[in-house]
Amino acid sequence: MSDQKVLASSAVMAAGTVVSRASGYVRAGLLVVALGSGVRGDLFAIANTLPNMVYILLAGGIFNAVLVPQLVRRITEDPDGGDAYASRVITLSALFLGSVTLLLALAAPLVLRLYLDASFYGPELEAQLESIVDLTRWCLPQVFFYGMYVLVGQVLNARGRFGPMMWAPIANNLIAVAVLLAYLLVFGPTGSSAAQDALGTGAETLLGLGSTLGIVAQLAVLVPYLRSSGFLYRPRFDFRDPELRHTLSLGKWTVLFVVVTQLAYLRVVQLASGGSAEGGTGFVVYSNSLLIMMVPHAIITVSLATAILPRLSTYAHEGRLADLGSTVGSTLRTALALVLPFAVLLPITAVDVASVAFSWVDADQAARFAPTLAVFGPALVFFTVHYFMLRGFYAMERTRLVFLIQVAVSATNVVVASVLVPLGSPDDTAPLLVVAYLASYVVGAVVSFVVLRRTVGGLQTPQLVRFLVRMALVLLVAGVVAWLVERSLAGFGASPGPLLSLVRGGASAAAGMVVVLAGARLLHVREVTSLVDTVAARVRRR
Repeated sequence: MSDQKVLASSAVMAAGTVVSRASGYVRAGLLVVALGSGVRGDLFAIANTLPNMVYILLAGGIFNAVLVPQLVRRITEDPDGGDAYASRVITLSALFLGSVTLLLALAAPLVLRLYLDASFYGPELEAQLESIVDLTRWCLPQVFFYGMYVLVGQVLNARGRFGPMMWAPIANNLIAVAVLLAYLLVFGPTGSSAAQDALGTGAETLLGLGSTLGIVAQLAVLVPYLRSSGFLYRPRFDFRDPELRHTLSLGKWTVLFVVVTQLAYLRVVQLASGGSAEGGTGFVVYSNSLLIMMVPHAIITVSLATAILPRLSTYAHEGRLADLGSTVGSTLRTALALVLPFAVLLPITAVDVASVAFSWVDADQAARFAPTLAVFGPALVFFTVHYFMLRGFYAMERTRLVFLIQVAVSATNVVVASVLVPLGSPDDTAPLLVVAYLASYVVGAVVSFVVLRRTVGGLQTPQLVRFLVRMALVLLVAGVVAWLVERSLAGFGASPGPLLSLVRGGASAAAGMVVVLAGARLLHVREVTSLVDTVAARVRRR
């Protein structure tokens, strides 16, 4: 696959992700309006934590890491184009996910004890605890449907059908928006006086069932594309296939990766739920800020990484490690050309971004999100580097090494969070958790970059250094200009409401991006100029 084809495939996925994330923004904003950013908002966010973590870990871990390289090989080498192998994987995964979902539903109260801070088990929060258990049981079937969605999506990706998986979440978001509008119509928005209250049975059923139906729809959208891709699924129970055993052998380290990551996230949720129980910035602030931070990641990084993974897998299978390293290096620079401006401009415009997203009913809500958003900007850079390095390891089927690196990442997150959060006030909980997140991915990015570079013989490091030096100069000027525009519009007020915040934040970000584009032309930052030229050419053709 040429670089142009990678960009074309990435553009299809990015377009779907943009529309999906836009509808997701509407969903997140409505969620804060409906449930607030206090305990009531955290009840729903925590109930959705386990299914969402399963999705994130499967999408970026087990199925992506292990399955795509194996499918690429089977499509190339098997007489049936890998149909039998894929059918075995789908059958086995459905049985496994179904069993796990059932066990989790039965053990929901015990699972929640791992997540929740001890303050939730006091008599004053007994009703809120019962509400979380009920919501969690409604949401847990999502584990099965999320897992099958990711699996079917990866089968399509291995066959070069990248678009459907990125567009399918729109169906989920539309259902979620309809459910939240129904909630607001029936129960009304949550004001500050009710933000710490439990939810009633009717509200729990509507929110939990509606959330799960959205994931069912997301999976259903993908199913017709399987046949059109040339794959015909037939249930197969001959699990003694040698290739399947090889896949499972690789997968054991990815399962351990999931366990380590989940244990670290358990600690994050515990600390976040403690902040919310004390009236500070709890899990809903952390998770919704993470959602905003993940927008450029999903649009840029995931699209590029998904498009190149089959190519990396082919290079690894053929022993062309130098080509693998150069592909990872060049694609990383392309991703950073878009991620770095976001990382610099988000802290400057964090108050306005929070106001646009979360202050439609209560202006005070935005103030709770802004510090957390500001720290997430720089964290995205290191997360992006780490993410691309892992794609290289996955292509080479070095899952054990990935697990060992993740141990260092998760340990850093847990230690830093456990030290910092108790030192701060409840309002500092979410921002301090992001500081721990940042520290963990600094460790992950450095370790994974050094190890992969040594493994493949190079990642075009001199080109990366030259790129980073030029981008630093450009972004320094862009950041100053954006800050000056932000300051010049300070008369709008500290919390001017979503519309004025959109004007002020939009003007600041636009000014910064104009400087980035002009500076990139002046300093010949090819990674930026080639992207601009590619987009401009596509627009002219249309």
